[in-house]
Amino acid sequence: MQTHRRRAALVAPASDDRKARKALASAADEVVLDLEDAVTPDQKDTARAAAAALVAEFGADRPVSIRINAFGTEWIEADLDACAAMGASLSSVVLPKAETAEQLADVDRSLGGAPARLQILVETPIGIRDIGAVCTGSDRLDVVVIGYADLGATLGRPPSAPQSVWHPIQDAVLVAARAAGISVIDGPHLTIADDDGFRSAKTWVRDLGFDGTWVIHPAQIDSATAIFTPDDDAVADARRVLDALDEAAARGDGAAKLDGRMLDEALAVSARRVLAKAEPA
Repeated sequence: MQTHRRRAALVAPASDDRKARKALASAADEVVLDLEDAVTPDQKDTARAAAAALVAEFGADRPVSIRINAFGTEWIEADLDACAAMGASLSSVVLPKAETAEQLADVDRSLGGAPARLQILVETPIGIRDIGAVCTGSDRLDVVVIGYADLGATLGRPPSAPQSVWHPIQDAVLVAARAAGISVIDGPHLTIADDDGFRSAKTWVRDLGFDGTWVIHPAQIDSATAIFTPDDDAVADARRVLDALDEAAARGDGAAKLDGRMLDEALAVSARRVLAKAEPA
């Protein structure tokens, strides 16, 4: 079960102490310390040790997660052993290039009794094709994230491709995540600017139903947070919907009306989701 909002999750290389500490001091809902793409092979061991130290220093005060290296690499076992030893200070482990439910089960076993939760990046054609099964791989799984850079490269889609080419994949991942009862987070925009392109892309996925986004530059945090936070009117309406349903139930009525709308449990679910996004856990 997700225990905090992830409207804006900032990714920073664990191998760069300045960038990591800047990220940890930011207003991002979560910081993901990267051991994978942002870290060269000769820095893997030192980055892992640095991530452990940063988790120990900051993890009690804010959500800090670690993106480990993928299955098939020589570093994943050491990454998982390190994460298992971090205790309650580590919020979650992020598995990149997730493709099978068995991989998630392997991560779960490796973490053992450690309380860290699990997030997955789906960024390969196999992961997208089998996303429904992948999302059932572990009870530890809270979040699925779409990774556009690797997926686009494999599919042959250039970074300049229009946003519309991703709509079928976004919808498929969203449906699979919701069927599994987990959150769905958009991957980072392929630029670092807080510009119209970034805000348009994130508004689109918010309206699809996504819960938040990864960002790769602190400049994007404020816009991402605002986009994925319901406004005051939406919050007020959600509370009115729930109050009307509660009043109807107290009267023994099977239905309730509000502003010309017939209210039912589906609208109650939507209202609770709005309030969950608006209010800190």
